[in-house]
Amino acid sequence: MRRRKREERELQTAQVSDLCRRRLLGYADSFHELARSYDREFVPETDDREAVLAQRRLWESRQIISGHLDEMAKIMTEAACEVLSFHPMEGRKKRLLTQALAEEGIQVESPHYLPREDGRQAVVLTMSTQRGEKVSAEDAADMISVLLDRRLIPAANTPYVVEPTPQSFILEEEAGFLALTGFAKAVKEGETVSGDNYAVVEPGRGRVTVMLSDGTGSGERAGKDSERVLDLMEKMLEAEYDIDAAINMVNTALFAAGEDINHPTLDICDIDLYEGSCQMRKVGGAATFLKRAQEVEQMEMGNLPLGIFGQMDILPVERKLQDGDYLVMVSDGVMDAFGAEYGNTMTDVIAGIQDCSPTEIAERLLRFSICASGGRIRDDMTIGVIGIWKT
Repeated sequence: MRRRKREERELQTAQVSDLCRRRLLGYADSFHELARSYDREFVPETDDREAVLAQRRLWESRQIISGHLDEMAKIMTEAACEVLSFHPMEGRKKRLLTQALAEEGIQVESPHYLPREDGRQAVVLTMSTQRGEKVSAEDAADMISVLLDRRLIPAANTPYVVEPTPQSFILEEEAGFLALTGFAKAVKEGETVSGDNYAVVEPGRGRVTVMLSDGTGSGERAGKDSERVLDLMEKMLEAEYDIDAAINMVNTALFAAGEDINHPTLDICDIDLYEGSCQMRKVGGAATFLKRAQEVEQMEMGNLPLGIFGQMDILPVERKLQDGDYLVMVSDGVMDAFGAEYGNTMTDVIAGIQDCSPTEIAERLLRFSICASGGRIRDDMTIGVIGIWKT
């Protein structure tokens, strides 16, 4: 009983300082107040149709600003109130860890456990090299994994190298699944730049997010539009925005710009490597295929591209994944190559592919798509393949 109370007393917490917390909460209140000042019902001030439309457009823009301000206030409030609890490592394990790594020239200080919301525990510690050398964080994590009998890997935001200067490291439990990606692209005839772009982001521990965007039309302008969408999404996901909130912010930014010709699609596959599951969100994107052995499922959603409406209600499609599954994402140019038989033909072709790497599958499907269109490339084609395996 005494030991339990002593360990409870040793429990440590970390959070932003009182001054920073008060400032963040003050900023959040200011953003909330600004949001409320924009959040009013639309009341026309005239009977003139053109004037009413202009007023309506201005009101919609203000609603967009209000939503963005509220989202920023929410993020600031969460950051101000976040508290991390550190549990001390057991004395025997702490001594074993410290002594064993010292023999390898690595000094370890303050090893603790960091409980996660999902029930897993990370290891937090300070490390530095004693002989002026440098050791990769992965090598250090491998040594610690053996000593603690847990498979640990450096977290995404942890330094890559252990140096003579002490640094803090977070080591996460290794996920149960591994995801590998491969892509193949073809540019529309007569163009030098593809209007399609893709991105692979690791926004947090045990997550991989694959995104594919098809700009309106083709060529350099379409390529810049889709690239801008993915750049914005990457920045927000890396800042730990909720995916749906990030999509809506990008969508409303395009809507507020009022450009009738700029409506890129956005296709997102977000994979949880711990749970072995994925969520797919489509904003005008073509169908995604899930291949499991010889069975293939085609998944479609009827959403319109970005920037057409001010607000979007996106319902993700979720699937559990198994060892050896493949997810195939395509742009509209691939779909157009097959015409009305697109769904059935692609399903049959994907089902017949056996034990290839994601890149090989993407290249094979691209060649087949070009053949299906008579050797012509009438629109940009992009195929992304994600392979899932148990670790």
